[in-house]
Amino acid sequence: MKKTIKKTLIFGPPAIVGLALLFVGWNLVFPSMSKLKTENPKTTSFMAYRQAQLKAKGQTKNLTQLWVPMSQISPYLVNAVIISEDDLFWQHKGFDWKAIKEAYEQNRIRKEVHFGGSTITQQLAKNLFLSSSRNIFRKAREAILTWRLEQVLTKNRILELYLNIVEWGDGIYGVEAASAYYYQTHAINLTPDEAARLAAVLPQPRRYTPAKIRNSDYLLERSQEILAIMRKRGVLKLDDQEPLIDPLNEPEIIKEQN
Repeated sequence: MKKTIKKTLIFGPPAIVGLALLFVGWNLVFPSMSKLKTENPKTTSFMAYRQAQLKAKGQTKNLTQLWVPMSQISPYLVNAVIISEDDLFWQHKGFDWKAIKEAYEQNRIRKEVHFGGSTITQQLAKNLFLSSSRNIFRKAREAILTWRLEQVLTKNRILELYLNIVEWGDGIYGVEAASAYYYQTHAINLTPDEAARLAAVLPQPRRYTPAKIRNSDYLLERSQEILAIMRKRGVLKLDDQEPLIDPLNEPEIIKEQN
């Protein structure tokens, strides 16, 4: 009995402190996802990173973000972004292994990290919690955070979060702010052409602007590709005026909102 008490006095407090520090450290590195089910984040790690960049240059800029639910986002935009950014979004569990493999091969050929192969869930994890660095530790954190997002949140909620926080230009975050800035309208009123343009700039939103798409062969071609795929899948009618229900996307959105 005396030996047990002695061991407890020697090892007990340090062990408890160690476990407490481990718990705190884990939650700092891998924060809880539960709040994201119902709470909309007011800011993100990526926004803070952009602000720090400006501060380092002695500059300041107000960030523009206007939060809207999925019911107030045009189905044209939803489909265009999925086609452009993550075509297997509804099927995968956070990682598109085929896209990752293809990106690896492209980077190996170019001998530089140019293609990422990231899914929407991976991009959400990076924007919410991480920086834009490409070190191994950050990628490992991204993988764990991506897995946790997929376990805790519905696909519809992941997409809603992403569309509301993704960067769409210098200081412009989320589809509602982008719609107002580029087209002076709300996200729900985006036309197929406007949606395709917004989706086309997402890989490099500070390099390209949908408002000047005619000055970019890449954006013009990419937006036309997105529209062509939307037509092929029955998302659009031939006149591009009325949306049709996409058998992969729209039913899930409707089901999860009700």
